[in-house]
Amino acid sequence: MVQKFSIKFPVPQFQFQPDFSSMENMLHLAPCHASVPDCFIVPPDQLPPAASAAVSLPVVDMSGSRDEVRRAILDAGKEFGFFQVVNHGVPQQLLQDMEAVCDEFYDLPAAAKAHLYSEDRQKPNRLFSGTTYETGGHKYWMDCLRLAFSFPVGDSTAGWPDKPQRLREVFEKFAVLTRGVGMELLRLLCEALGLRPDYFDGDLSGGDVILSINRYPPCPNPSAALGLPPHCDRNLITLLHTGPVHGLEVLHDDDWIKVEPVPDAFVVNFGLQLEVVTNGMLKSVEHRVTTNAALARTSRAIFIQPKEDCLVGPAEEFVGEDNPPCYRTVTFGDFRRKHSVVKLGSSLNLTTNLKDIQKDIR
Repeated sequence: MVQKFSIKFPVPQFQFQPDFSSMENMLHLAPCHASVPDCFIVPPDQLPPAASAAVSLPVVDMSGSRDEVRRAILDAGKEFGFFQVVNHGVPQQLLQDMEAVCDEFYDLPAAAKAHLYSEDRQKPNRLFSGTTYETGGHKYWMDCLRLAFSFPVGDSTAGWPDKPQRLREVFEKFAVLTRGVGMELLRLLCEALGLRPDYFDGDLSGGDVILSINRYPPCPNPSAALGLPPHCDRNLITLLHTGPVHGLEVLHDDDWIKVEPVPDAFVVNFGLQLEVVTNGMLKSVEHRVTTNAALARTSRAIFIQPKEDCLVGPAEEFVGEDNPPCYRTVTFGDFRRKHSVVKLGSSLNLTTNLKDIQKDIR
């Protein structure tokens, strides 16, 4: 009889260990910053100061008559490309909950969020430091939690963080309601422009909605660094909720103006896709974020954008014999990939003109 032996080898136990070395890039985790590292320093000639006094952008009260609201949106959009909306329907308590949960997230220890850190720009959900644009190695004084979801939401938020405990619930409510405000603004804008009210429904606004939670920690030398470089948003429309700390600046009449936040308002700006659709009647306006020596600033932004394969071009209502198309019709994915570089300089509208960018898209 052949005797059988069973030999058991110990099975090694593997445990996932987060890579904390990458988290060293996160500015908000450092207890303090004694000076600004060289990679963040912006040459003085490329950081012109803003006007000394903060300016209140046009405020659109969405509780007014439909005719008044749509005219106010169009007028503010033509003059500034930016405006603020109040009485928008997102509950004040939800805005307060959103602020609190954002602070709770950034207050979590590094170990609780290390798995979220990534420098891969293709990842839909990630934690990173700096900007989503290519900047040639220059760094900006900002940390960001960037999350994506589809609409209707379904299970598209499954990859979102689960800490703090109520994050997904509060973030999803905020994102869905804020997107709803954005879609209503687009419908009102269509009515003001003479487009059919549902022009932006479907693929033009059907891409993944982006929720960005930006944290700008105190900076030891605000005159030497920027939170975000001058840029125009690549999407369709952006809605931003921010607290009382100044930071957002908008280019208006060749000068930078500080935006005075209005409590419980959304700051709204038009993206480059809206400029293309209106054949340049409405412009996507350059903006930047400055830093603060004493106070951290947190902003929450919703970006509504087309699907990647959606063809975006001037609407036929804005094109005619005396008004030829100023922009090519290209897919949003091709446009976004081409318009991915931010260069420090006098003005993006001079160094990376939208029409010139489109000429290079094949």
